[in-house]
Amino acid sequence: MIPDDRALVLKAMIRDVPDFPKPGIVFKDITPMLADARCLGLSIDLLSEPWIGKGVTHVLAIESRGFIFGAAVAARLGVGFVPIRKPGKLPSAASRVSYDLEYGSDAIEMHVDAVNRSSRVILVDDLIATGGTAAAAVELARGSGAIVMGASFVIELAFLEGRARKLRGIQSNSLIVY
Repeated sequence: MIPDDRALVLKAMIRDVPDFPKPGIVFKDITPMLADARCLGLSIDLLSEPWIGKGVTHVLAIESRGFIFGAAVAARLGVGFVPIRKPGKLPSAASRVSYDLEYGSDAIEMHVDAVNRSSRVILVDDLIATGGTAAAAVELARGSGAIVMGASFVIELAFLEGRARKLRGIQSNSLIVY
């Protein structure tokens, strides 16, 4: 977690939605935080701060809520933005990585020419849970030759150990940890 009392302001704006998307799950709803201009700006500041002056060339973000934060962080850092999408959504040649979920499997894609050996990238997403999607995004970036400098997440569900199990050795920051 970012050791910063400012993150507590954001945490207060997260709404718990019981039994969504299925019974037994408590969904962490960020839409109240997004609707508050001050909190939205603060989240972008906190996600960006660890990477200022570190030589980042691109921000990679995962569909769909990751785009909200990733594009803003890229703009704040003055670097390029690379969308990582579900299969079949990108209009040009793309690399694909499949990964396992608790309840099946999925895949994500990135344009083959989005990053290269001279790229120094960070991953930005709204949430890290089991870490499968984040690990797949790292694999896509590394497969294109990019150096993965780290990752920033708005929320981490630490009890699922995604960061610890899937992002070992990668500097990562989470604004809010549950």
